[in-house]
This record gives sequence, C-alpha cells and structure tokens, in this order.
Amino acid sequence: MARSAPSTAQSASGGRRYRQTIVKVDLWTALKLSLCFYISAMFVLVVALISLWLFAEAAGIISNVEKFIGDLFSDKSFTFLSIKVLQAVVLIGLLFVALQVAITMVAVSFYNIFAGLFGGLEVTIKEDDPPVR
Repeated sequence: MARSAPSTAQSASGGRRYRQTIVKVDLWTALKLSLCFYISAMFVLVVALISLWLFAEAAGIISNVEKFIGDLFSDKSFTFLSIKVLQAVVLIGLLFVALQVAITMVAVSFYNIFAGLFGGLEVTIKEDDPPVR
C-alpha cells in the first residue's frame, strides 16, 4: 500500500512528478510473488543442469568421472544413477526455494516494522506528457 505525499511538482520537461511513500508491503502478496519467482528460477536451473548432464554424458565426461571415482575407491562397478541425481537436484532445489521464501518473508516483515518506525521508502514517480500527434 502506498500513500501519496501532498506535494506534486512540475518537472522541466513538462511531466508531473509525484512523491509516493511505501509504508507497508502485504505479506501474502510477497509470499505469492516470491514463490513464483523462486520456483521459476529453480525450474530454469534444473533444466540447465539436465542439459549440462546430457552434454557431459554425450562427451564422455560422466563415464570418465565414474571410472576415476571407481579407481579411487577400488570399486570398478561405480556408476551414477541419473534418476537419483535428478531427484537429488530437485529436492535440493525445493529446499532452497523454501529457504529463500522464508528469508523473503522475514525481510518483508522487517521492512514493515522499520517502515512503521521510520516512515517507509519514498519513491518519485514521473508522469510524462503524452506525445503530440
């Protein structure tokens, strides 16, 4: 929610400027927006990691790493299970989404507390004149 400051000014270019103060951010709105953002980011990262995995597998990098780890631990039958790796990546991604959403909710709550104490964040909005045709 924003409340308008009583002053509006005319800028040199002819547009009007409004000073707005953000005094409260709705927690439910911030939760929905942060969930959408972080889930979308996780989806992009999972798709990128799958693409990198497939590229590394096609280039033979995965088999070389499996052979190296097998030699390191004297286990000649060591292999990565692709589905288990994918499940682990998605699980870790979901944990990070939950953590980031929680951090965002704490940050929004702190903002609301500090805005109540100190007055919020002032934003100047410039309204340009419509182009003349």
